Amino acid sequence: MNPDMRESGCLIKNPAKVRLGARFPERIKKTCCRLLLKTAPFVVMLVVWHVAARFSGWSPQVFPGPRVVAAGMWELLENGTLLKHTAASLFRVATGFYLAVLTGIPVGIVLGRWKPAAVFFNPIIQFLRPISPLAWIPLAMLWFGIGDPPAIFLIFLSSFFPLAVSTAASAGAISPVYFHVAANFNFSRYEVLSRIVFPAMMPDILTAVRISVTIGWIVVVAAEMIAVSSGLGFLILDSRNALRMDYVMDGMIVIGLIGMCLDGLMMRLSKLESVFWGTLRK
Repeated sequence: MNPDMRESGCLIKNPAKVRLGARFPERIKKTCCRLLLKTAPFVVMLVVWHVAARFSGWSPQVFPGPRVVAAGMWELLENGTLLKHTAASLFRVATGFYLAVLTGIPVGIVLGRWKPAAVFFNPIIQFLRPISPLAWIPLAMLWFGIGDPPAIFLIFLSSFFPLAVSTAASAGAISPVYFHVAANFNFSRYEVLSRIVFPAMMPDILTAVRISVTIGWIVVVAAEMIAVSSGLGFLILDSRNALRMDYVMDGMIVIGLIGMCLDGLMMRLSKLESVFWGTLRK
């Protein structure tokens, strides 16, 4: 019998379990360290916020502390107001963003793979792209009236141009070698798009999607302060008019949390191995 198999006079039947048990505390330690690193900045921010609210000399109606804001958050959750406004904002962002994806990516592919289209349309895109989506608010209200359509239009504009420009640049940078190989195998146009163009562009498209969805989330809050009567932007504006600064901060907190979730989702998608077709990843 191997003496290494004995520990404190007991026979170890499965040494693999011992090794697994030795590694298990290390995994817990690493997980705790990562969790601590992610939560520590928010804890520090809460402490600074509490101290600033307490010693600033301003009343809680002007600068509410974490306790007051948490109580206001509970009120909004309890009466359903926060859920209603959050759902309205998410609906507008999702609709405008999906419209931008369905139009911006095909337009980018055409601009990247067909030079005459790029020569003709690129100056127009570069002229319109720097214009802030908020500058379109007066026209959007005249064209679409009051309600969801103007906000969706503004989100569409804010997301369309980053997607179209990034897709065009990515489509134009695909190595010609891939198309030569496709020609040797007699690929159809559909096979070229599905097996070469889309997979090769996917890393850049996901980066553009990540940027676009964040911009769209910022724009919808601004649009809701003017053109609609629901949403997180409207909640913030209405709470300001009612001098409920705790509700204002509650709306800001929800906006930040949803923005973090959207960015985290895009980050997870960008880390999928299947996304990095034709690229080197370390």
